[in-house]
Amino acid sequence: MKPCFARTLVLAGIFASTSAVAQDQALEPVVDAANEINQAARSSQLTVDKIADTTQDRVQQFKQINRQIQGLEVYVQQLQKQIDFQQQEKAELNDSIDEVSVVERQITPLMLRMIDSLDTFVNLDVPFLSAEREGRIAGLHELMDRADVDVSEKFRRVMEAYQIEADYGRTIEAYNGEMTISGQPQDVEFLRIGRTVLIYKTRDGKQMGVWNQLDREWQQLDSSYATDVQEALRIARKQLAPDLLMLPVFTQTAQAGD
Repeated sequence: MKPCFARTLVLAGIFASTSAVAQDQALEPVVDAANEINQAARSSQLTVDKIADTTQDRVQQFKQINRQIQGLEVYVQQLQKQIDFQQQEKAELNDSIDEVSVVERQITPLMLRMIDSLDTFVNLDVPFLSAEREGRIAGLHELMDRADVDVSEKFRRVMEAYQIEADYGRTIEAYNGEMTISGQPQDVEFLRIGRTVLIYKTRDGKQMGVWNQLDREWQQLDSSYATDVQEALRIARKQLAPDLLMLPVFTQTAQAGD
């Protein structure tokens, strides 16, 4: 009986070993599939992480671009305001240009009348610096005919001439010139005190004359005025300090030498 029992045990061991091997072989595909699933899961997770990172980058880019768009919208709005303002200025400038054209058409005849009036005034005024003053007026007439000079410059020159004439009325001046005396041209010194007194004196001091604006002619001046005239000439040339002098002044009732 004992030998049979041992044989049975051996067969059971063989059967058990065979069953374990068969079970391991059956589980191998499952293990391999699990490994593949795990590998695929890891790969999928990496892909998901990469997509998540990419998505986050895109979100940041979107926010940045959105901020740029908002900034550009504000900038465009500001530019539009500037354009609207420039359009308004353009319209105002066009209106001003139209007005300037009207003013130019009106101011040119005015300047011509002003020059003619100044010419008449100089002809009727005390005859000092005649060549200079007449030349200035002739220059204004020539200036008005030039097309390359702006109206504003022409008007400035006309007003400048008026200012010069106005200044003559409150200044004292001595200057050299030439006069015809007894039919002979002679070098003389002129003394002008405003528009009130105009006197000439020959170089040798032997002859003096004063302009009579009432009669519009030169009159001989008494030699008793020689000292005062000489001092007045020196004062005009800033060689002496201003002082009171006795000089002839013509009025409606006064005559030379009075």
